[in-house]
Amino acid sequence: MTPRMIVVTGGAGFIGSNIVAHLCETQAWDVVVCDRLETADLGKWKNIAKHPIADFWQPEELFEQLERHADQIEAVIHMGAISSTTEADADLIIRTNFSLSRDIWDWCSIRNVRMLYASSAATYGDGEQGFEDRDDPESLNALRPLNAYGYSKYLFDQYAVRQADRDQAPPQWAGLKFFNVYGPNEGHKGSMKSVVAQIWPKVAADETISLFKSHNPNYADGGQLRDFVFVDDIVSIINWLLLRDDVSGVFNAGSGQARSFADLAKATFAAAGKEAKISYIDMPESIRDRYQYFTEASMDRLRALGYDGQQTPLEEGVRRYVQNYLSSGDSYR
Repeated sequence: MTPRMIVVTGGAGFIGSNIVAHLCETQAWDVVVCDRLETADLGKWKNIAKHPIADFWQPEELFEQLERHADQIEAVIHMGAISSTTEADADLIIRTNFSLSRDIWDWCSIRNVRMLYASSAATYGDGEQGFEDRDDPESLNALRPLNAYGYSKYLFDQYAVRQADRDQAPPQWAGLKFFNVYGPNEGHKGSMKSVVAQIWPKVAADETISLFKSHNPNYADGGQLRDFVFVDDIVSIINWLLLRDDVSGVFNAGSGQARSFADLAKATFAAAGKEAKISYIDMPESIRDRYQYFTEASMDRLRALGYDGQQTPLEEGVRRYVQNYLSSGDSYR
């Protein structure tokens, strides 16, 4: 009997490749990656090189291949997106993050295939409305994203809820609002890498690292707060959803605890066995008026539905990332 298939779009990217690694370990499904590997020296291909994927599809052939294998596909895990919050081409962002997601949703709905997809905490904007993952239309419509990336994710969350209300949805669907995810396989992300990855070269060299000063009197320099979540915890949520096909909706995916950038930096130095050396620099004026000083995912809805998976403390997640990957000479899972 041919195994059922799970397709992971963006499967060679950061979060996608960690999902692929887990799915390949379980051997419960044939795992197909759909992505662009870009240049060989970028190293994106190394994110999946250790794992026995069943097939690799180019984005241009996605729908042809979906249709060809429709009877085998159990779920589409849609992680493919433009994730840069500074991307200037809004049309490209909407085309990639909304229109493609909409077309995958419609295909999954027609073909009775489950769909899990990447939303984002960027949908919450400046956080004025809080970080409760209510997914009724009124609550979603009240959000005000600060950039085109956040808007594209917000737009698709609205589409998903509206279609579900009309009974035009996949048999299971879930959008996950990722907060500040860190962990292995993010080396290709350049300036969009996590702070841990960005400061690591200086930490390893025992040099002073720089964090932004605060331009808000309510927060100390380095005291800006974020919900930092280890990528293994994201994979844990995905795995739970695959085992609970009765759960659908838009949900937060974070640690549930806000921590400061200074805490994150100190944890990185500690994981390397070094004394913390931190200086503070002015935040660029171009981002000051749309800078988030606080994010914290409410995880109550998933917990109430029975999710009892891991919630890795910041110091432990950073320790694993630094000691098992960044300092090991092989930063790929």
